[in-house]
Amino acid sequence: MAARQFRWLLLGELLGYFLLGWWLVGHAGWTPPQAVGLALAGFFGGRLFIVALTFALMLQGRGAVPPELRIGPFGALRTVLEEYLGFVVLFSVIQPFESFWLGPDRLAKSATGRLPVLLIHGYQCNRGFWFWLRPRLEAAGWTVATHSLEPVFSDIDAYAEGIARRIDEVLAATGAPQVILVGHSMGGLASRAYLRRHGSGKVARLITLGSPHQGTLLARLGLGPNARQMRIGSPWLGALAAPLPPASVSIYSCHDNYVFPQQACSTLEGATNVAIGGVSHLGMAFSPRLLGKLFEALEPSV
Repeated sequence: MAARQFRWLLLGELLGYFLLGWWLVGHAGWTPPQAVGLALAGFFGGRLFIVALTFALMLQGRGAVPPELRIGPFGALRTVLEEYLGFVVLFSVIQPFESFWLGPDRLAKSATGRLPVLLIHGYQCNRGFWFWLRPRLEAAGWTVATHSLEPVFSDIDAYAEGIARRIDEVLAATGAPQVILVGHSMGGLASRAYLRRHGSGKVARLITLGSPHQGTLLARLGLGPNARQMRIGSPWLGALAAPLPPASVSIYSCHDNYVFPQQACSTLEGATNVAIGGVSHLGMAFSPRLLGKLFEALEPSV
C-alpha cells in the first residue's frame, strides 16, 4: 500500500478518536484522561482484535505441525505477541513513512561479485516491510533493492511490469547480469507472475517467504482482485505455473496466521520447500530465524 494511503488512513483514525473524545468530554461528561484512555484502547485494542482473529481462523484451518517444529503454549504466546508488535510497528510507524525510515536503495557494483537482491513485499504493504531485514542483508555484504507494488487492490498480473522495470533499473545501476528475487506473501506470487510473462533470463533465483502458492483460506476476507486470486483453487493460481529459476526456495512457517493450511498452501513445485516454526506472518519481517534460512537460500552452494 502506498505510504500516502497509509498516512491518510492513520490520520483519519486519529481524527476519529479526537472527534469522539471531544464529544465525550463536551457532551457526555467524560474527563480528558478518560477520553484519551478510550482512544488508546481503541487504537491498540482494535489491532489486537485483528491479530487475534487471524490466529483464531488459522487454528480452525491449520495444517499438521511436525514434532520438531512444535512450540508449546509459551512459544505460541510469543508468536502472537510478535505478530501484534509487528502489526503495530509496520502499519502505524514504518510503512506510512517508509521513505523516512528506509531512504533510497543503495545500489552499486558488488565488490564480492554477488548478484543484487530485489525484495518484493506482500498484500496491502509497501517497501517499508523490509525495514529490519534490508540493513541486515546489507551488513552481510548483499546489494539490496526494494520495490512497492501499486495499486493496492489490483490484479496480481498487473504488478509484473513494475517488477520488470525495477529489475532493469537494478541491473543498470549494479552492472549485474541477473537479480535474486525475494518475495514475501503475495510478493512471491507477483514475482511468479513476472516470471510467467518475462521468463527467468534476468532472475537467477526466486526465494519466497510465507507465500500462498496454493492460496489461503484467509483470502476470502480480503478485498480486491488480488485477494480473490489468492483463494484456494482460484483459476488464476491454477494458471500460474511457469518454469522457476534454478535453486528456487519457498520458506514458510508452520505457524503462519495468514497463509493456511500452511504446508498445503505454501509448498511450491519445482522449488526447495523449507519449513520453520514459531514465526507468524508479519513476524517474518523481524525474525532472526527466518533471516538465517534466507541467508542459506541466498547462497545454496555454501
